[in-house]
Amino acid sequence: MSNSTEQVRPEQVNNTTEAIPELAPEAIPEAAPGPMEPNGPTVDIGWHPDVLGPGFVNRTLPLLDDDEGPVVATLVRYVPADDPEAFPETPTAPTFVALWLHGWNDYFHQRELARVVARLGGTFYGLDLRKYGRSLREWQTHGYITSLSTYDEDIHAALAIIRQETGLGTDLVLMGHSTGGLTAALWAHRHPGALRALVLDAPWLDLQGSTIFRALGTQLVETLSRISPTTALPLPETGIYGRILQGWTEDDGERPEGSEGDPFYDGWNTDPRWRTQPSFPIRPGWLAAVRAGHARVGEGLQVTCPVLVLTSAATNFSPKWLPELRGVDTVLDIEQIAERSLRLGPLVTLARFEGAIHDVFLSRRDVREAAYAELTRWFGAYVLRP
Repeated sequence: MSNSTEQVRPEQVNNTTEAIPELAPEAIPEAAPGPMEPNGPTVDIGWHPDVLGPGFVNRTLPLLDDDEGPVVATLVRYVPADDPEAFPETPTAPTFVALWLHGWNDYFHQRELARVVARLGGTFYGLDLRKYGRSLREWQTHGYITSLSTYDEDIHAALAIIRQETGLGTDLVLMGHSTGGLTAALWAHRHPGALRALVLDAPWLDLQGSTIFRALGTQLVETLSRISPTTALPLPETGIYGRILQGWTEDDGERPEGSEGDPFYDGWNTDPRWRTQPSFPIRPGWLAAVRAGHARVGEGLQVTCPVLVLTSAATNFSPKWLPELRGVDTVLDIEQIAERSLRLGPLVTLARFEGAIHDVFLSRRDVREAAYAELTRWFGAYVLRP
């Protein structure tokens, strides 16, 4: 397998490690029980066993209400000592913290990634943002926000817990996939000095298509977001990426030799309540918020810490199923990601992997191993202290 790595490195990089900025007091609700549903049970803010099984626990983070009612985020922590599948060489004294942000129609479920980061010496957390996954409530519009900066409250609530538990406030690595990658990049730009490093897994940094299509699409979305922001857009849904994550099927023919025990072929076993097939509907108000984020990236960000961007080596937007779709990004244009990545900050490493899918860390085993090897090498240069 061939992989390529490109770096943009200036002579001087402002990689400060100041304490994580505190959110204004009025913007963080007290860590006390709050309503889970109107006139219903209260939020239990302690740690509880997670759906991911032994080694994973979660706790609810109460947030300020919005116009749909009570809102929460959910923090998931990986505890290697309780995980029978933890790597035996995992350190018992972590030296940094990693916080993962998921993408659209998704939630945190990357067990293997948590184990790899823990082996590198990190305390790993995943955050289900408001109205996604473990944080989605029955009265809420899935994933709906009108500004990506709204997630500052979710992230700061998570960081408050992380600071209390680890004391590693200045040794934070923020990680994000797809839309979560866009959110993470914008947060890092707004909070200079807060991160040791930023890792982006196929971040959604621009809208797919030609320049004219993107411009016309943005104008239409902005108009619709003013007229009817929560109306579901009638966008085509091929279901191809969801099919890839569900694993090998009889229609694919005989499984490749050596695929036994690889969840890429067996299926990643995601929760159908939180990663739906087809995906939850996209709404103009939410898409306008994303396009505003794209525009900000297009202007150029100033992320002061080192940035690692991982992508597939190829894109294929075929509307019909093809066997080769199991080894490309079927969701985003990797060339757009590459071009926009160079606008994130002064120190960016771009790593492309042959055979990777949209979520590089959910690709087939040999691709994942290559990505983990690059992650390990890069962390050795920019994250791990001598």
